[in-house]
Amino acid sequence: MISPNRIRVLFSAGILLTLICFAVNSCKIYSFKDVSIPPEVKTIRLGFIENRARIVDPQLSPQLTDKVKQKINNQTKLTQVQSDNADYDVSAYVSDYSVSTSGVSAQAAATNRLTVTVHIALKNRLNDQKLGTPDFETDITRNFDFPASQSVNDAQAALTPQIVDDMTDDIFNRLFSNW
Repeated sequence: MISPNRIRVLFSAGILLTLICFAVNSCKIYSFKDVSIPPEVKTIRLGFIENRARIVDPQLSPQLTDKVKQKINNQTKLTQVQSDNADYDVSAYVSDYSVSTSGVSAQAAATNRLTVTVHIALKNRLNDQKLGTPDFETDITRNFDFPASQSVNDAQAALTPQIVDDMTDDIFNRLFSNW
């Protein structure tokens, strides 16, 4: 006859083994790619991220450009160059920066939404050798809500750091993580 303690130990071991199996299987289903840059890709050129939107936040373009460049320096081994012969040539611009009403309460605007879109284009000069990320162009859009009682200028001042951080992460991930 098996003792109750032995049954508890076997039951606990079975549950633990089941959880480990689920964890291992889920890793195969939900895997994220880290930064993957082929070793042949050594240089990158990122120009100034211009603001071509109807509304221009004068702080956004320089801060976004600097933050993306810092992230590339800190998280890749790529050398940033200003010449036209970089392995990866990235251009970007803010294409939309607009405010709309996103929430209504008691027949009045309660929440406004600031929508920011950055258009990015990557030219891989090593494409002849089928190395690295293929050329692409895409838009990255994020929405940032703020109280309707707040002016657009006040909202810009408060939201710019978050906009810069979020858009930097999205741009970087699109360029290097294939998300």
